[in-house]
Amino acid sequence: MTLGLLGRVAATLALAMVTVVPVQARDGSLESQFDSAFGTQVRAPRDFTGVLAPKPVNSALEQQLAELARGTDGRIGVAALDLTSGEEVAILGDQRFPMASTSKIAIVATFMAGVEQGRWTLDSQFPLRVPVPSKPFSSAVAPTRAGSYLPARELIELAITRSSNTAADALLAAVGGPTAVDTFVHNAGIMEFNLTRSIATLVRDDGAINPAYQIDVRDSATPRAMVQLVSAIYQGKMLSPESRAVIVGAMERCRTGKTRLKALLPSDAVVAHKTGTLNNTASDVGIVTTPDGHQIAMAIYVTGNGGHAGRNAKIASLSRAIYDGYLQSSPSRQYASATYPAATQTQ
Repeated sequence: MTLGLLGRVAATLALAMVTVVPVQARDGSLESQFDSAFGTQVRAPRDFTGVLAPKPVNSALEQQLAELARGTDGRIGVAALDLTSGEEVAILGDQRFPMASTSKIAIVATFMAGVEQGRWTLDSQFPLRVPVPSKPFSSAVAPTRAGSYLPARELIELAITRSSNTAADALLAAVGGPTAVDTFVHNAGIMEFNLTRSIATLVRDDGAINPAYQIDVRDSATPRAMVQLVSAIYQGKMLSPESRAVIVGAMERCRTGKTRLKALLPSDAVVAHKTGTLNNTASDVGIVTTPDGHQIAMAIYVTGNGGHAGRNAKIASLSRAIYDGYLQSSPSRQYASATYPAATQTQ
C-alpha cells in the first residue's frame, strides 16, 4: 500500500480512536436525565486529517472499503461476512451507530420466537400504535393510541417492506417492549445491541444528538452485531426455517432504500434487506445472494456525508465494493469486472 493511501486510510480510521467523556446533565429536562442514566457519549474528532494512527487493515478489500468510507463530516461503519468462507471485513465495525429502522428486523424476529413458543400465531390480530401528539422529551415513552387491528403477518409485511412505524410498534408492544427484544438478541450471544425506546418515542425525540460526532448507546448497535443478527436469522441459528422464511421473504420484498444497498448491485443478485433513516444518518442491513447462490451479510451505517443523497450514495458504493471484493476473492467465480458506475445522487 502506498504512503498516500496509508494517509487516506488513516484519515478514515481516525474515527475509531474517539474520546469517551462523561455525559453532563445540562438542565433538568427528561432528555438530560436520560443522558445521565445511560452514562456516556462518544465525541468523534472533527479533524479527519489523519493525525491519529490508523487501525491496521486486514485485506485489500478492507483497504478499498477504508478509502470509500473516507467521508466528510461524519462517521461510516461497515461490516460484512461471507457466509460460505467465513471471511469478514469491517471499518469501524465495533463502533456504535443509531439503528433507526434496522432495529425492526430484531423486533420481528422476537415476535416470531413468540410464534414458535405458541404465544400467538401469524393470524393473531394486534392494533397499530398510532402516535398521539406530544412535545419532545415530555415523557419517557411517547403516547400512542390503538389504531386498526391487523393480523401479525400483515404487520410484519408493513414493518419490513414499508418500514411502518405504527406496525413495528404494534409488534413491539405485543412482545413486551424493548427489553424483550434486547433479551432475545442478547440470548443469541449478540451483545452490542441495545433497543431502548419505542419507534414512536425514537422518532418524536430524534435530533437531540448528532450521530456524526456523538454516540448514544440507546437504540444503537455495531455494524458487526447487525451482521451477526441477520446471519444468525438467515442461517437458522435463532429461529426455525418457517420463521426464517417469514423474515427473509419480507426483507426480499423491501420497498425502501432503492438507492442504497441494492442500487449498484447486478440485477440478478437477490437482496434481502432493511433500511434505517433518522437525523443525519442512513443505514441498510441485509443478505445479498449472488447468482451462484453465495450469501454475503452486510451492515452499512453512514452519518453526515453531504445529506440524504450523499449518505445513500456511500451505502451503494460500499455495498458494490463488498460484493465485487468477495467475488474476486474466489477464482472459481466468473463475473464482470469490479468497475462500477458512481452511485446516483437522487433518492
